[in-house]
Amino acid sequence: MDQRTDAGIFSRRFGAPPRDGAPNVVLVHGLGLSGRYFVPLARRLAASGMTVLVPDLPGNARSRAAARRALDGERLADALAHWHRRLALGPTCLVANSVGCQVTAALAARHPRLVSRLVMVGPALEPGTPGRRQVGRLLADAPREPLSLIPLAATDYLLTGLLRCAASFRTALRDAAESFEGNLTQVQVPTLVVRGAGDTIASAAWVRRVARTVQDGRTAEIPGAAHAAHYSAPDAMAALIEKFTLGGPS
Repeated sequence: MDQRTDAGIFSRRFGAPPRDGAPNVVLVHGLGLSGRYFVPLARRLAASGMTVLVPDLPGNARSRAAARRALDGERLADALAHWHRRLALGPTCLVANSVGCQVTAALAARHPRLVSRLVMVGPALEPGTPGRRQVGRLLADAPREPLSLIPLAATDYLLTGLLRCAASFRTALRDAAESFEGNLTQVQVPTLVVRGAGDTIASAAWVRRVARTVQDGRTAEIPGAAHAAHYSAPDAMAALIEKFTLGGPS
């Protein structure tokens, strides 16, 4: 694993350095977290020959100093696009979890030439769902995740800062209500929407709705996984992504 900071964004790289003709994948974390919970998936994808980059979004964890306050999805997307261009990655497959899906939807809508494919894992937050209910869904999901995820997430939340996490949650709720679905309608690249079968945050109906809203969407479900399906079932998730990036049916 190689670590570096570009354009204020800390990132981890797994596999060979980016090069022409090689598949690149960027993994985008959820609210208040870091890229650390993507490491098991990143290692499996890199083992298949992909170059995998895992950034901490501006304002989060080791990129906390890159933003003075919580940024909305579009500003996060623009910052990620700037980082992407600095690294000269070329068209890339984006894989996002939870609120990270709002960021990648904005990125695909605003900077379409940077994105080749899009994978959304447990897209959140669902428009029209009150904040208290969203929090209740998150609390209900926690016992369904691997125990090892709890201290990892707690450490990231503390590193990001609880006040920053709360502000980011309010901003994400506003994005969900005002721009998320609009950005989804502008996503033109093939999109795979994945849900852990036990996910209490991203419902099956919402996942199907996301897939219908983008221009070329399809769905998949991973048995025995919950909201962080990429963490609890990295082998199954890697297999889905590898098949999807090769252009075969999901």
